[in-house]
Amino acid sequence: MLKRVREFVRAELLSKGEYFDGLPEQPTAESARLHAAGLANWWIPAAYGGAGASLADSVDIVSELAYGDAGFAFGSFLPVLGTVMLQLHGDEEVARPVLERLVRDGGRLGILGSEEDAGSELNRTATTFRRDGDDLVLDGEKYFSTNSDPADTLLVLARSADDDGDYAVVAVPRATPGVEIVKRWDMLGVRGSGTYRVRLRDCRVPAAGRLRGNGLRLLEIGLNASRILIAATAIGVARRIRDLSMEYAAKKRIKGAPLRENAVFAAKLGQMEMTIDVMRNQCRAAAAEFDRFLAAENPAAALYRVGTLRSALAAKLYCGQAGWEVATTGSEMFGGLGYTHDHPIGKLVRDLRYVSIVEGGDDVMRELLYARYVVPAGKRR
Repeated sequence: MLKRVREFVRAELLSKGEYFDGLPEQPTAESARLHAAGLANWWIPAAYGGAGASLADSVDIVSELAYGDAGFAFGSFLPVLGTVMLQLHGDEEVARPVLERLVRDGGRLGILGSEEDAGSELNRTATTFRRDGDDLVLDGEKYFSTNSDPADTLLVLARSADDDGDYAVVAVPRATPGVEIVKRWDMLGVRGSGTYRVRLRDCRVPAAGRLRGNGLRLLEIGLNASRILIAATAIGVARRIRDLSMEYAAKKRIKGAPLRENAVFAAKLGQMEMTIDVMRNQCRAAAAEFDRFLAAENPAAALYRVGTLRSALAAKLYCGQAGWEVATTGSEMFGGLGYTHDHPIGKLVRDLRYVSIVEGGDDVMRELLYARYVVPAGKRR
């Protein structure tokens, strides 16, 4: 599969940086071609008709896609956050049709968690659901939600209108009356994906669409997978920066000699290569841990007990920081050209920055690591 992904990247992504940076309409033609190549939603298990790739293998797949375009990669892998929740905690009559459609049609899944006031404090979500007979009725507004407009299904985090402590993740068909796309955000980076502000007004769906368990815990479980793959994006972008630096150094001359023969340049590129290798090892180790949970006798119960994995938090935090160091070094290497829109390095710097921002910024990752894994067990929350 990885060979086919590399071929796809060469054919469909590498030469289209300006196009993907132009906020293309979603879904893109390239997304349809990813599906035609049998590569879309590659991680969905074979039980639903998917290729069933492991999360560890997905690290390298995402790295390759991000080498071509980080935004395209982000939009392509982000449904994993929702498919994990559906697979483990959705009733069969709800989960199976959604997962099989994603395989059959190569579509997207929207996750609606973020809100303007709550930010990363998901326990402060103001979106509510109320029971009305056999239905749930949802009301609220979600701030940043990638893939929501082209998605077939939305998974919405909401709290009970009658019980502030009752959180749910509810499957909402995109075509449900009351679902409104308020705007598409004009993002600074990863512009090859689509991120939206979404309003829910009297959205009525079957109560069976509620996933089993506390909604906050379910998001923690799914975020393990998506955070690891967000971290893997940094690997692909860093590799592209390394290769562009080598191409530049082959032509650029310093004091009469090629830049690539310069000892300072060699040291910088050697440091880049070490960083890229450590990033990949961290991501694959975190992904392998998640895969072991999925292979457990009762993966839903096993992951529900642990919630947020330390390795997933560490992978995202480390790769965001280490990748940013690579991006900074790379952009400086190009001098003034590295601070323009006339060279791909500028786009790569903007793309890489998202790793430390989305699905919990670096300070959120640090706080979670502290609260869940540093504070003595009896005092953790």
